[in-house]
Amino acid sequence: MPRRAPKASQKPRANKSYAATRSSQTSRRSGKAASKNRNGYKVPDALPTKNYKEPKLEKLRQVVFRKKPEIQEIVREPTAGGIVFRVSADKRDIEILLIQDSKNRWTIPKGHIEPGETAKQTAIREIGEESGLKNVDVLAWLGKIHFKYRRLEKLVLMTTQVYLVQSLDKNERPTKEKWMNGIRWFKFNDALDAIEYADIERLMLIAKKKIRSGEF
Repeated sequence: MPRRAPKASQKPRANKSYAATRSSQTSRRSGKAASKNRNGYKVPDALPTKNYKEPKLEKLRQVVFRKKPEIQEIVREPTAGGIVFRVSADKRDIEILLIQDSKNRWTIPKGHIEPGETAKQTAIREIGEESGLKNVDVLAWLGKIHFKYRRLEKLVLMTTQVYLVQSLDKNERPTKEKWMNGIRWFKFNDALDAIEYADIERLMLIAKKKIRSGEF
């Protein structure tokens, strides 16, 4: 039996995948991202927002590849300080006085040696200025510690002479200077945990040995 020709008013059915492809191509050509996929689900917009600005490549290069100025001068700074201790009230432990600097690092009181001063005199003066403790006794020299840091175009080499210092007045309370974030007595093991510098920690262990042995 011969097939019937389609009526003039009827149109051939469009292929769905072909129509979806054409629609996607049309959206891209018009510069607009389709908000829904073929199943009707929303597609998140991955395009930059209107307020987004691409960082300038030159500025990024300046930050990443910025070079420090060359060192023009080496400066030596002699300083002195002390590991200040007292015997606890129950006489079973040693307590160490530590100060907390403006960067929250726990350390010992110390400062620059002024012209005409000996390192020992500086240690006593700095302990008095930074902690308020005046009734102290220097028992022994413990050693030197070395620091180095950069100050603009200068390399600073700091050497600190460290002394073992006993606080003699149990009623004398330490008071901090304005630039400090804290000052207090620590039990010896707690002081070892709190101290920020390995070289000072090493001298603290030497100090404990001297105190226990009663060398002085």
